[in-house]
Amino acid sequence: MVKVDLTDALPSVKRPLDDRAATSAEDRILSKKLQEEYFDGTRQQGYGGYYYDGRWKPVVKRFQEYYNLSNDINILDIGCAKGFLLHDFLEDMPGVTVAGIDISDYALSKATDLVKPFICLGNAMDLPFPDDSFDLVIAINSLHNNLDRQETIQALREIERVSHGPKFVKLGAYQNEEEKARLDRWAVVSKTYLHPDAWLELFEEAGYTGDYFWFNP
Repeated sequence: MVKVDLTDALPSVKRPLDDRAATSAEDRILSKKLQEEYFDGTRQQGYGGYYYDGRWKPVVKRFQEYYNLSNDINILDIGCAKGFLLHDFLEDMPGVTVAGIDISDYALSKATDLVKPFICLGNAMDLPFPDDSFDLVIAINSLHNNLDRQETIQALREIERVSHGPKFVKLGAYQNEEEKARLDRWAVVSKTYLHPDAWLELFEEAGYTGDYFWFNP
C-alpha cells in the first residue's frame, strides 16, 4: 500500500465552499439522488455541470507511467459517472479493455458514445464481475459517497475480489477540525469521511491492499 496522488495532473479548481455551505435542505435531497441536479444542476447541488473536456487525459498518462501499464490490460472504474476517465483510457491506450459501474442511471446516460457499451448500473458493494477480472481497479472520490462505514468495507473487499493487479482509491479525509469543516460544507452527498488513521484502520479491517490518496476540498 502506497499513499500517492495519481490525480495530481487534474486542473486546479476553485471550489465555492461558502456557496455550498448555503445549500438548502431541498437541494441536499436532490443532490443525494445523484441524478441531473447533482451532475448538471447548480453548484449548490453538486458539480454545477460535468462535461467532457479531456481533463482526465493527463491522469491516464499518470496511471500508465506509475503502474507501467501495457495496452492489453483490463481496467475497472468504480463510480465512473459519465465515464470520462474510461473514455480517455480508450482513446490514449488503444487495445485496452475497460468497464465502469455507477449507481446513477442519469450519469451513465450522458456518457460518450465511445464508452457507453462498457459501463453499467450497479453498486460498489456487489460488483457484477468474476474474481480476478481486472488488471487495474480505480475508485476516485466515489466510495465515500452514499456508503456508510460497513458498506465501504464491503466495497473495498469487492475491489480486492475482482482485482489481480494494482488498485487505487481516493477518499474524503481530514487531518484536523478545519479540514473536517471544509468537508462538512462541500461533501453534500458523502456519508463516510474519516481521519487518515481511521481510514488505514478501515483498510486493514477490509483487507484492502491497494494504493490510496485523500480528498479534501
